[in-house]
Amino acid sequence: MSSLPEKLTPAEYLEMLRAEQSSPTSPPESTADIIPVNLIGQNGQAADVIAPPPSPPPKPPGEPADASGSDSATDSGDAGDGGATAGSDSVYVNSGRGGVVRKPRRPASEVARGDKHLTELFERVNALLGEREGDEEEPFRPPVPKTLLETGLTAEEIERLVMKYLLQRGAASGREICSQIKLPFAMIEPLLKAWKQEQVLAHKGAAEMGDYIYLITERGRERARRYADECTYFGAAPVSLRDYLRAMEAQSIAHQQATEADLKRAFSDLLISEEMFERLGPAINSGRGMFLFGEPGNGKTSIAERITQCFGKAIWIPRTLGIDGDIIRLFDPGVHEEVTDEAGEGLFDLSGVDQRWVRVVRPTIVAGGELTMAELEVTQNLQTKICEAPLQLKSNCGTLVIDDFGRQTMPVDVLLNRWIVPLEKRYDFLNLPSGKKIQVPFDQLIIFSTNLEPRDLVDGAFLRRIPYKIQVPDPCREHFVKLFEIMAPKMGLVYNEDAVEYLIREHYEKPQRPFRNCQPRDLLLQIRNYCAYREKPKEMTPESFDFAVANYFSVM
Repeated sequence: MSSLPEKLTPAEYLEMLRAEQSSPTSPPESTADIIPVNLIGQNGQAADVIAPPPSPPPKPPGEPADASGSDSATDSGDAGDGGATAGSDSVYVNSGRGGVVRKPRRPASEVARGDKHLTELFERVNALLGEREGDEEEPFRPPVPKTLLETGLTAEEIERLVMKYLLQRGAASGREICSQIKLPFAMIEPLLKAWKQEQVLAHKGAAEMGDYIYLITERGRERARRYADECTYFGAAPVSLRDYLRAMEAQSIAHQQATEADLKRAFSDLLISEEMFERLGPAINSGRGMFLFGEPGNGKTSIAERITQCFGKAIWIPRTLGIDGDIIRLFDPGVHEEVTDEAGEGLFDLSGVDQRWVRVVRPTIVAGGELTMAELEVTQNLQTKICEAPLQLKSNCGTLVIDDFGRQTMPVDVLLNRWIVPLEKRYDFLNLPSGKKIQVPFDQLIIFSTNLEPRDLVDGAFLRRIPYKIQVPDPCREHFVKLFEIMAPKMGLVYNEDAVEYLIREHYEKPQRPFRNCQPRDLLLQIRNYCAYREKPKEMTPESFDFAVANYFSVM
């Protein structure tokens, strides 16, 4: 197997394997095996001109040719006589004091055969280079930064993160440090050496792949404590505001167009009328905002939560933002669902993605009656000095649902005045703890879901900025019956059409009770629990419906 350079970075090794995969039979000269040949002249001196390889003896008549169809001899031979035999594809080169034969390298898969680790690595690289089914073209994908300038950070900012991490950890290898702050090892290694020269770090021992285990010194501890007093954060290195704005522009929902097929796919698990689809489609494509109003229990929140699926599956967001020394945590596992990728696992990161970013499902953030004004501004923890991003920033390129609008602890006028300009201009201003004010995109579909009439909540100026007001009506009789038919198997119950007709006749038509979309599910839950308690077969009967209705509508 060919000898590799003393230090071969994963990117270089990946490029080498990519070249071999694309043209295994005609590799570039730099990746060929170099085999010395002792071609000595009769006077005992090295020949200046290398003679061509001797022609093989002619084959006897009738002898079959090689399977490859060529007359070349085998590559291996006895070199004890001072010569070397080579195939017809070998190239002789005059290299001064003796010739060399350049022989084509075997395919990478053949080279790796017999070595478990190389085989696994080759298979992963091959899978990465090949097209994977289901991959969608992404409008934005953060590349791995190659220089410190591309990160938007300074060496001092990286030093703060590393020192605070080692203050808590004590000692860690260089690659463990890079995994913590999500930056490439090739970029951080020179900084580690420089900090060792400053005697804030020391070598504790050797680690794999030419790495070292770094130990923080007492001088480094003093420096790290000062950094921790300013801010305790030592996670992923922050992303600059400039890079964040570029990413949001590329992934904006304003660039997305939902079709009828997109809506039906997103709402496949809900029973929606064609009339409702006709009203929702243009409202979603506007990318602005809408009111969903109607009686409670008709599925306003369920509709709002599924609208985001019409805009595509996933986006890239930074884990944290760094703005003039303030650390703003943007990725929130409580509201963001991370999309994992196996390509980034292992010793080598083959994803080609800046690990300071995380791929998440397009966010759908629901805020109900618990919403406060503090959640709409940048807030700082006074102990850790770490800032938390507001809800509208976390929901960029997705959907922000204000559920039970009008029932928040803050007055409706206060909320509307806070957002009246962002809804019109599509950007927002945020105040940072440092006193600086920044402009950020207000790029999400705002959905106000309420049981109240919109005109009773807000004035005309605000209604003008919410162009779509969609009423979610009560279901018709046909849809109401269909909901029982759909939900019964999911509840483990046997569907009984006669029992449903009895329910509608006795408990809806006679008392003139309106249908609600949530009632089939709620009543069937009551029946399932009733049958389990009485140890009866799980089926819908008039008796079980009487019991469920008596409980469910006792105060309604």
